[in-house]
Amino acid sequence: MAINFYLEKRTDKNGDAPIRVSTSICGARAVNTTGFKIAPNKWDTVRQQVKRGQKSASGLTYSTINAGLRRIKGKLETFENECSNSQHKPTKAEISALLFDERPVPTQRKQSAAGQNELPRVEHALTAFVAEQAKLNQWSDGTCVKFRTLQMHLKAYDPTLTFDKLDECGLTQFLDYMRDQKGFKNSTMNKTIAFLKWFMRWAHAKGLTANTDFQTFAPKLKQAQKKVVFLEWEELMRLYALEIPENGETIVLADSGGERYPMTIHDAAALAKARDMFCFCCFTSLRYSDAANLRWANVDGDTMTITTIKTSDTLRIELNKYALAILNRMRQGEADPNGYVFPHMTNQRMNVYIKDVCELAEINQPITQTHYHGAQRIDETAPKYALCGTHTGRRTFICNALTMGIPAEIVMKWTGHSDYKAMRPYIDVADAAKADAMRKFNER
Repeated sequence: MAINFYLEKRTDKNGDAPIRVSTSICGARAVNTTGFKIAPNKWDTVRQQVKRGQKSASGLTYSTINAGLRRIKGKLETFENECSNSQHKPTKAEISALLFDERPVPTQRKQSAAGQNELPRVEHALTAFVAEQAKLNQWSDGTCVKFRTLQMHLKAYDPTLTFDKLDECGLTQFLDYMRDQKGFKNSTMNKTIAFLKWFMRWAHAKGLTANTDFQTFAPKLKQAQKKVVFLEWEELMRLYALEIPENGETIVLADSGGERYPMTIHDAAALAKARDMFCFCCFTSLRYSDAANLRWANVDGDTMTITTIKTSDTLRIELNKYALAILNRMRQGEADPNGYVFPHMTNQRMNVYIKDVCELAEINQPITQTHYHGAQRIDETAPKYALCGTHTGRRTFICNALTMGIPAEIVMKWTGHSDYKAMRPYIDVADAAKADAMRKFNER
C-alpha cells in the first residue's frame, strides 16, 4: 500500500493550498482532497505534515490537521487489512467513500402493516447489497457465496437482526457466537468480520444506519501466518512422471514414517486427467478456473494468451517443455466439442483427485499447521498430500520459479500479481529453500 500527502499547486485567496492524499491499495488508486488546507511555507514535504507551531488561515492548528491526516492513514491501513483478509479487490469509489463519507446519516425506517416504524433488517439489506454490488463490480460466484455465507451466519446468530444491534457490544457478541457456538478459527472470524464491515460501510453510505461502531471495531485475534504449501521440484517431477495404476489394482504405499499401507485404484482415467491438469498449473501458474476455461484457441505455438476469470487481466505466458508435453498429451485424447483443453471437472472433485494422485506419488512429508481458537493455540500435523488442492499448483509455480532465481518482477508478469506485497510470502519461502540448498555444499 502507498499513501502520500501533498499540497495542490493552487492556493485560495488566503494563501492556503488544499492537502490531497494519493492512495494505492491492492492495485486500486485514488486521489482525493483531505478537507484540510495549509500555506505551502507551513508544510513539511519530507514528513508530509504541517510544520510544528503553524496553523491554517481558518485557525486550525498543526496538531489538529496532523491528527486528521493520521486518522485518514489509519482508516486506509485498516481497509487494506480487511481487503487482504476478505480477498476483496477494492475500487477507487470505495476508497473515496471510506475516507470522506463520515456525515451522520439518519436511519431510514419503513412502515409496518400496523403503521409503526420498523428498523431495516440486516438480512434484507444484505440481499440488496449483494444484488447491487455483484452487478456493478461483476463479482465472481465465489464472492457472492462468501456474502451469502455471512448472511447465513448472521441469520443463525439473530433471525431478526437490525443494524442498531451491531454496535460495539453486538459485534463482540457475534464474535463470541462464532467462537463458542460455531467453533470458528480466529482466521475465519477475522475474514467474517472483514466481510461484515465491508457490508456495513455500504449500508452506512446508503443511509440504512447511523451506527458507525464498526469503523473502530478491531478485535485483537491471534493468528499464525499461514504456511505456504507447495511441491518442491523433486516432488513435482515425481508426480509429473507418475504412472496411474489400472482400475481395481491395489498398490502398497509408504507413509513418512516408513509404515506401509494398501491403496486401491477406483477411477484411473479421472486421476490421470486431474494429474495432468494440476501439473499444467504447476508449470504455468494458472489458477484452476483459468485452466478449466483454457481453450485451444488460447494456445499459439509455445505461448498462450488468456484473460483471467478472477481479475480479468490479460496474460501472455510462455510455455516450457513440461507444459507443452502435457498439451501434446491432451491433443492425443478425445477432442472437446467446445474446444476446451482439459476435460470438465468441478473444483471440489479436482481437489479430491489431487490429494489422491499426490498420495500415489508418496508426497507425504509431514506438515504442521498452527491456528488459534480464541487464545488457544492448536497445532495440526498432516501429510503434504492431504493439504494439496487446486491452488497448490499456482503456489508451486511461484515458489519453484523464485527458487530457480527468476526475478519476482518477471514471475509477476506470468502470474498477473500487481501488488508486490502479495508475493512476499512466496519470496520468504524461496529464500529459505535457497539457503537450505546452499547448506548441502557443506555436506559433501
